[in-house]
Amino acid sequence: MNRLGMVTFVGFLLAIAVGVGSALAAEPVRREWTVDGTVREALVCGPDGAKEKPAPLVFVFHGHGGTMNAMLRRYQLQQLWPDAIVVYPQGLKTPGRLTDPEGKRSGWQHSAGHMDDRDLKFFDAMLADLKKDYKVDDKRIYSTGHSNGGGYTYLLWAERGDVFAAMAPTAAAASREIADKFKPKPALHLAGENDPLVKYVWQEAMIAKLRELNQCGEGEPWGEFCTRYPSKIGAPVVTYIHPGAHGFPPGAEKVIVKFFQEQVKP
Repeated sequence: MNRLGMVTFVGFLLAIAVGVGSALAAEPVRREWTVDGTVREALVCGPDGAKEKPAPLVFVFHGHGGTMNAMLRRYQLQQLWPDAIVVYPQGLKTPGRLTDPEGKRSGWQHSAGHMDDRDLKFFDAMLADLKKDYKVDDKRIYSTGHSNGGGYTYLLWAERGDVFAAMAPTAAAASREIADKFKPKPALHLAGENDPLVKYVWQEAMIAKLRELNQCGEGEPWGEFCTRYPSKIGAPVVTYIHPGAHGFPPGAEKVIVKFFQEQVKP
């Protein structure tokens, strides 16, 4: 075989390898749950291997006005972590605290008892059902979410914290009422320095609370925009501080996956 033929053949093998690699990620399947008479839905990416051996489970919550489909397209965590079960839930119409006070757009409850705890009940139903369908690794369950979805991730920490190994809220903050319920847990917080909606000063205070809670020391570089604060009790805090506004920056999903992969419940 001449050199040109060899190059073509190698390229063919690489193309096959890429195809096989991408096939490892599970295709999203729309699932439904009826909670208090209301049909709830989510896109679930469950790899076949998760039915045979324990697998990580990641919940990804959209922001106010968002959709599960948009989060799937934007995050693609199942491609970055093909061994994990990745769930993209869909919110319902919800009055917002910062926007949409009439509740014309989709979102998540902002506190315990709000909306009759419809979203906490939804989470409970999803988790119970997924544990029936897959071998969920109880030591590797995670939540991330953007904006209102990040706030809901903080609410899950407060109300269902024992379930999770780590949390990664982005462009969000928790009220004192919620944060006072936190137990130490590894966390990644992403914030934009020019966020006009969830003010950066609010998020700075949130990060300070997490560092105090988790007994963290001085920070050390952890990649672009990132600082890792080691914890005396094994609950590190990682910050991702970018110069942008409220949006989710390109490539940040890789940092979230990297962080989650390092965190396992004792």
